[in-house]
Amino acid sequence: MISTSDAYANVVAETRHWLTQAVIGLNLCPFAKAVQVKDQIRFAVSDATDAEGVLTDLQDELALLAEADPEKIDTTLLIIPDALDDFLEFNDFEDLSDRLLKRMRLVGELQVATFHPRFQFADTQPDDIENYTNRSPYPILHLLREDSIDRAVESFPDAAEIYEKNIDTMQRLGLEGWKRLMSKP
Repeated sequence: MISTSDAYANVVAETRHWLTQAVIGLNLCPFAKAVQVKDQIRFAVSDATDAEGVLTDLQDELALLAEADPEKIDTTLLIIPDALDDFLEFNDFEDLSDRLLKRMRLVGELQVATFHPRFQFADTQPDDIENYTNRSPYPILHLLREDSIDRAVESFPDAAEIYEKNIDTMQRLGLEGWKRLMSKP
């Protein structure tokens, strides 16, 4: 079940801080600022404590986003503070997300990207700075509209180079710089 409780207000605040400071502030995603400025990001907090509950919440959020007016909700961050804490379990959950998209017949319309506090690319060490491009304060499933991605890529001719630029940004920032950036004001 998606929580609207004030108990999760801090979870949303920390996620907004990460989005503003890291994702937008470091320009890790050059498409994020436009939807933030237009207030088209839905922040949903799952109160699930296991993968099954997260899958139910993901299904609800996918259905909501598919039906929503893109001018009001263009993308959703489904924040998962109480489940999928283990990165390998979270990574395995991606297969369930993909199957759910197929079952709901949303492939080609929506997609799910992932962020996690212990995100680790293959062939890297846990503390390698490039992992921080996908590290968030909580496990997050980012629900995106394919149409929005297509428009963003059209307007950003070097989209394929984003990954390399992000690694370069993180290497220049370093771990201490990341810690300072993410510290609360």
